[in-house]
Amino acid sequence: MPAPKRSSLALVAARAGVSVASVSRVLNGGSASQELTQKVREAAEALGYVPDASARTLRTGRTDQIALAVADVGNPVYVQMMRAVTGVVAKADYRLVVSSTGSDPQDQIDLLSSLNRGYADGLILSPLRITADLIDAMRSSRLPIVVIGSLPEDVALDNVRADSATGVGLAMEHLVAQGRKLIALVNGPVDTVPGSARLAGYLAALERFDLPNAPELQVTATGFTYRAGRKAVAGLLGGSRPDAIVAANDLLAVAALKELAATGARVPEDVAVVGMDDTDTAELATPSLTSVDLGSAKRAAAAAKLLVRRIADPAAPVRRLVIPPSLSVRESTLQETAQ
Repeated sequence: MPAPKRSSLALVAARAGVSVASVSRVLNGGSASQELTQKVREAAEALGYVPDASARTLRTGRTDQIALAVADVGNPVYVQMMRAVTGVVAKADYRLVVSSTGSDPQDQIDLLSSLNRGYADGLILSPLRITADLIDAMRSSRLPIVVIGSLPEDVALDNVRADSATGVGLAMEHLVAQGRKLIALVNGPVDTVPGSARLAGYLAALERFDLPNAPELQVTATGFTYRAGRKAVAGLLGGSRPDAIVAANDLLAVAALKELAATGARVPEDVAVVGMDDTDTAELATPSLTSVDLGSAKRAAAAAKLLVRRIADPAAPVRRLVIPPSLSVRESTLQETAQ
């Protein structure tokens, strides 16, 4: 049996007893009386008419879609970001489209090229690596872009970033106050934006608190993932005995908890552990994980607001925002006080 023909504007107009122009105005959100609006919507519903989104995009130049590109949609910090962005863009009558681009800047360049062909009205990009080619692609884009992360000062794009270095300093200060002296860093790749910032914060804190800068206390995982973290922490414990570990994110910190448990080390009695990002994973871990809150939801919401603003006013001044960190203290660093 052949599929029925899709109802046209003319059929909706005939059923409602109004002009095609009136139907088009109502269905595209134009001004119309309540009576006219009701007639058109009832006729459209009866006929199963659905407005052609692609045709409307060609006519208006809008898709009513905003894209969010992150490295790994499975990472809890990006889940927090997606929720925050969705809350903002939905209020502005946009749909959110999410892409998981990995850590290769070329994949983000390819995505930007695709979006520039009219698939979105704007892009929020959270890149792990910033390269000259990616910067060139963003500068030449016709699509409004807001970056979550650090950008060179001469790149005139709206961006919102965390203060990772200060965040690591908060973690180190807390551990020093707990009496820890051999504090290790489990980092992700240092050629990434977060990896380089975490390392800078760690080295600055070592100098600030006069702690040993020992190469064996600094390990780099191949990625910011649990699996990569297990391997990196196993290597760390095979060559050193730290009394505390600062991990570059919560997934790496949970990997540290698991690896320490496998070796019989007690947390926090033998080794204290601090993560970063303060995701739901931190509270769900056993023991619950002390973590640096880098304001992922706040950064994402701020980026979404900047993008909505940029779409509405392309000539608006560029804004650069920094979200300050805080420390959420939990069981992984707090020893029970002796009675």
